[in-house]
Amino acid sequence: MHTATTSRTEDGITTAEYAVGTAAGAGLAGLLYVMLTGGFGNQLLSTLFDHVLSLLGVG
Repeated sequence: MHTATTSRTEDGITTAEYAVGTAAGAGLAGLLYVMLTGGFGNQLLSTLFDHVLSLLGVG
Protein backbone atom coordinates (compact mmCIF):
# COMPACT_ATOMS: atom_id res chain seq x y z
CA MET A 1 0.00 0.00 0.00
CA HIS A 2 1.43 3.35 -1.04
CA THR A 3 0.61 6.41 1.03
CA ALA A 4 0.90 9.71 -0.73
CA THR A 5 2.29 12.47 1.41
CA THR A 6 1.73 16.03 0.44
CA SER A 7 3.81 18.90 1.63
CA ARG A 8 1.66 21.85 2.62
CA THR A 9 3.12 25.16 3.50
CA GLU A 10 1.34 27.48 5.85
CA ASP A 11 2.84 30.77 4.70
CA GLY A 12 -0.60 32.36 4.45
CA ILE A 13 -1.32 31.62 8.09
CA THR A 14 1.58 33.80 9.20
CA THR A 15 0.33 36.67 7.06
CA ALA A 16 -3.17 36.32 8.51
CA GLU A 17 -1.80 36.33 12.06
CA TYR A 18 0.11 39.54 11.36
CA ALA A 19 -3.03 41.12 9.93
CA VAL A 20 -5.10 40.21 12.98
CA GLY A 21 -2.37 41.43 15.35
CA THR A 22 -2.04 44.71 13.48
CA ALA A 23 -5.79 45.28 13.49
CA ALA A 24 -6.00 44.52 17.22
CA GLY A 25 -3.11 46.87 17.98
CA ALA A 26 -4.65 49.66 15.93
CA GLY A 27 -8.00 49.17 17.66
CA LEU A 28 -6.41 49.30 21.10
CA ALA A 29 -4.43 52.41 20.18
CA GLY A 30 -7.60 54.09 18.93
CA LEU A 31 -9.46 53.21 22.11
CA LEU A 32 -6.67 54.56 24.31
CA TYR A 33 -6.51 57.75 22.25
CA VAL A 34 -10.24 58.37 22.63
CA MET A 35 -10.14 57.64 26.36
CA LEU A 36 -7.12 59.78 27.13
CA THR A 37 -8.04 62.78 24.99
CA GLY A 38 -11.55 63.03 26.40
CA GLY A 39 -12.68 64.17 29.83
CA PHE A 40 -11.99 60.76 31.32
CA GLY A 41 -8.33 60.96 30.41
CA ASN A 42 -7.90 64.42 31.88
CA GLN A 43 -9.57 63.38 35.11
CA LEU A 44 -7.52 60.18 35.29
CA LEU A 45 -4.21 61.95 34.76
CA SER A 46 -5.12 64.70 37.22
CA THR A 47 -6.10 62.18 39.90
CA LEU A 48 -2.96 60.15 39.29
CA PHE A 49 -0.76 63.24 39.47
CA ASP A 50 -2.41 64.42 42.70
CA HIS A 51 -2.02 60.95 44.23
CA VAL A 52 1.69 60.79 43.40
CA LEU A 53 2.24 64.26 44.85
CA SER A 54 0.43 63.27 48.05
CA LEU A 55 2.58 60.13 48.34
CA LEU A 56 5.68 62.29 48.03
CA GLY A 57 4.32 64.67 50.66
CA VAL A 58 4.34 67.61 48.27
CA GLY A 59 0.65 68.06 47.61
